[in-house]
Amino acid sequence: MDRLVILGSKGGPAIRTGGPSPTSMLLEVQGRSYVIDCGLGVTRGLVEAGVPLASLATILITHHHSDHNLEFGNLIYTAWVAGLASPVVAYGAKGLARMGELFFDLNRFDIETRIADEGRPDLRRMLTVHEYVEGPVLDDGTVRVTALRNHHPPVVDSFALRFEFNSSAGAPRNIVFSGDTAYLPKLAEFARGADILVHEAMLGDGVDALVARVKNGSRLREHLLASHTMADDVGRIATAAGVGRLVLNHLTPADDPAFGPADWEKAVRTTWAGPLTVARDGLTLLLRDAEPADTPP
Repeated sequence: MDRLVILGSKGGPAIRTGGPSPTSMLLEVQGRSYVIDCGLGVTRGLVEAGVPLASLATILITHHHSDHNLEFGNLIYTAWVAGLASPVVAYGAKGLARMGELFFDLNRFDIETRIADEGRPDLRRMLTVHEYVEGPVLDDGTVRVTALRNHHPPVVDSFALRFEFNSSAGAPRNIVFSGDTAYLPKLAEFARGADILVHEAMLGDGVDALVARVKNGSRLREHLLASHTMADDVGRIATAAGVGRLVLNHLTPADDPAFGPADWEKAVRTTWAGPLTVARDGLTLLLRDAEPADTPP
């Protein structure tokens, strides 16, 4: 069964006891797996989702903030020690190739020891990196992916991604991931008619509470307001795009017990009347020919 799994639903790199993990997602289509972003916890998330790490094949990184790329190298490495013996192809903005090279250099001793001692293939020859810009990203015969440069200052190379494919049953599907972005009306055109729009979201009252309890609150507020999207504006994008389902993800804040799914729904319902899912770690949307549906928590 084709599915979309939210492996990490939190905006920002910090983790707290009992809280969610930073951003990462899994899309499975016709038996092939695509990992979108590699925030801390992505490897464990894949294992918990029942994905054999040795089957890792394709990774896409939306931009180079640590809550999206911190576990990139560690995911590939852990898959390798779990038996990965086939190539991995990764797609990301400029700098991803160098990140892979530096990670392999950092772990050179262990890589070479395991090659000699355990007979493993050379991990350094198994990774191919493609650095993309706005426009076509990949077409592997199963999915076609296109990128839109979004607005996430100070990061210039930050992208939304649109996946187009036929489901295992042959039905055409479109899923759009916003990446991290400020309110961007042109994203509505990019997401036009998508079955699912996965969009980052902030909660106004939650942001106020967040900045009040951190030392760099004023600077953090400036960044959040300039670089991310409030929930009601996310609803405006989904409505203008006419998507089938809106999934709120990369939640800010995601780990404040004072705010829950009802608060997110209240905020977005002022501008969006369609099917709505508030992400949580491990949430799965089954991509049936009918409307996608949540699996039980």
